[in-house]
Amino acid sequence: MASETYLDFCFIQEPTGTLTEFVNRNFQELFKFERRLHWHLEEKTEEGAEIVVAEVKGMSRWASSEDIIEFLETHAEDRFWKTLQGYQFKVYPVSKGCTPNAR
Repeated sequence: MASETYLDFCFIQEPTGTLTEFVNRNFQELFKFERRLHWHLEEKTEEGAEIVVAEVKGMSRWASSEDIIEFLETHAEDRFWKTLQGYQFKVYPVSKGCTPNAR
């Protein structure tokens, strides 16, 4: 089953200039089998912290937010969890075929 998938992440660490590269590399590895997911990273530095806001969207095989969390718990590395400060997931399963509109 395919699902429309929208993932938002916020990563924060002390400024090193490496967080964006880390998040991008991590997403490449985590989502390598989800070929129809694409992401955009926005980086900024505020109040002595390096921040990366990541928006991931596209089609995936996950049916629920719980599926995504289970996947990340199994596959994401320690630094992912240490820098992750927040997330929001929305998954909309797409039904196969079309149903006619009732009139």
